[in-house]
Amino acid sequence: MTNRRTLLKTLLGAGALAATGISLPSLAMADELESLKEKGVIRIAMSGAYPPFNFINEQNEVVGFDPAIGEEIAKRMGLKVEIITTAWDGIIGGLLANKYDAIVGSMSITPEREKVVDFVGPYYRMSRGIFVTKDSKIQTLDDLKSATLGVTLGETHEQWARDQGYNVRTYKGLPELMLELENGRVDAIVNDDIPVLLAISKNDAPIKELDVDLGGVADQAGIAIRKDNPELKKAMQDALNAMQEDGTYLEIANKWVGGDIR
Repeated sequence: MTNRRTLLKTLLGAGALAATGISLPSLAMADELESLKEKGVIRIAMSGAYPPFNFINEQNEVVGFDPAIGEEIAKRMGLKVEIITTAWDGIIGGLLANKYDAIVGSMSITPEREKVVDFVGPYYRMSRGIFVTKDSKIQTLDDLKSATLGVTLGETHEQWARDQGYNVRTYKGLPELMLELENGRVDAIVNDDIPVLLAISKNDAPIKELDVDLGGVADQAGIAIRKDNPELKKAMQDALNAMQEDGTYLEIANKWVGGDIR
């Protein structure tokens, strides 16, 4: 809601992008769908550190809800998939630098990102949650003012926490966040609620969600692609729509997250 990410202000002018550490490649004039079909492969990126949405299993394979969605979309387009894992805080920069063709990694659709990339989807909804250990004395948002909050570097949760004036410590992904919380190195963590709740249930973790009102915040996850690719965007959206209509999406969601999250 994987700020999830460094917020990019505009594509107008090299100065603005330079501040983000991103340099633009030469902009392709032709839509990329044709070249992808010629290659027969679409490269999709994700962090690989966001179970159950995307993570590396014991066989060193990248699996989860996101890879399954990406692979099904690609199959319906007649393409194979190459999965690339990369640090979340630089993932948009890698897309703009043509290191991969799409980001299928639970990325929140935000106005700032829409200035830089186009989105296919949304393909699921997410809500922000604040989590503490079961024996924590933290009960309210005011209690967090003197606490240390753990967040994933580059996520929208990071920017939100900083905007609230909280003391923030950044990490690479959810497994590390939960470990730091359990070991007492942070007082609370901020994350999309679904993956944390699933991890608590699976691992019987001594963690609970803080019962506070965050204003009904909810994000939508989308698949990011480079701008000016209307044919690619349409082909991917058509494939996503079809798999939602024929029940394939729900099968994938049931397998990885236990239910429909649209």
